[in-house]
Amino acid sequence: MAEQGQADGRVLPSGQQYEITFGEQRAVVTEVGATLRLYEVGDYAVIEGFDEDEGPTGGRGQVLMPWPNRIAGGTYSFGGKQQQLAISEVQTQNASHGLVRWLNWQVVQQEPHQIILGLTIHPQSGYPFTLALTVGYQLGPDGLQVTTTAQNVGTNPLPFGVGYHPYFTVGTALIDQAVLTLPAAQRLVNDERMIPQHAEMVAGTPYDFREARSIGDTVFDACFTDFTRDQAGNTQITLATPDSARSLTLTLPAAFPFVQVYSGHNLPDPLARRRSLAIEPMTCPANAFNSGLGLITLEPGERFTGSWTVTATP
Repeated sequence: MAEQGQADGRVLPSGQQYEITFGEQRAVVTEVGATLRLYEVGDYAVIEGFDEDEGPTGGRGQVLMPWPNRIAGGTYSFGGKQQQLAISEVQTQNASHGLVRWLNWQVVQQEPHQIILGLTIHPQSGYPFTLALTVGYQLGPDGLQVTTTAQNVGTNPLPFGVGYHPYFTVGTALIDQAVLTLPAAQRLVNDERMIPQHAEMVAGTPYDFREARSIGDTVFDACFTDFTRDQAGNTQITLATPDSARSLTLTLPAAFPFVQVYSGHNLPDPLARRRSLAIEPMTCPANAFNSGLGLITLEPGERFTGSWTVTATP
């Protein structure tokens, strides 16, 4: 069902609001950015989103395409041609989080338990390619499934990556009290501009959460990879209360080999800091347009499809 995109004659900052439900589950997705604004199970808010009269500060719930995270200097070379993207992160002089999070997406399909939104990126400065995108949110017995499709509908190969930016919570006042299981063996180490420089093993470091333990005062703002996976190729990241009375599990297939984890320690609003943990599924890390790490090249007509799921226990 579509909620109103206006309030008292004003257009809401994130446009039309699309509500989906299944049993005790409820989610709201917005027209602007195909953003996940709300996801709750009963009285449990699984994500720390934002109110309908606000915008998604800190990237809350946003979709990051055709690249997640940052591109150093906004420059890259692809197909033998140098490209320059607009600098959206002035302090570090990077192009950040893609091209779609402030655009108006259109409804492709809508049912009580799911919504699919679509958008086409047309050739533009720094990204001279044509890319058709859909993002689908579906509620079911296993929780919330988020599905991305991207198809090259142009005439030349193009570079592509996708990421998502939800902030998860299990209801603790701060994430310090929450228990995290992150089955990743490696962490990418960033420079001062938040651009990965090399990988390091997490063993023996404060970032080893392969066994469940409290987050405590750990500060996260890095990409993790080299995950332990089951026979189906899936890995599971869990966040829980100390007594495990409330928990969530993020299930990622092999299509998402990287996860950015951010503790919200330096959010602009001091009251929002460390209240939730951003666990961001990604197909590639920051600066993949330059490093090539995890970068997907879509040939004309080629399509990428990938899904991830979050299951919450209230």
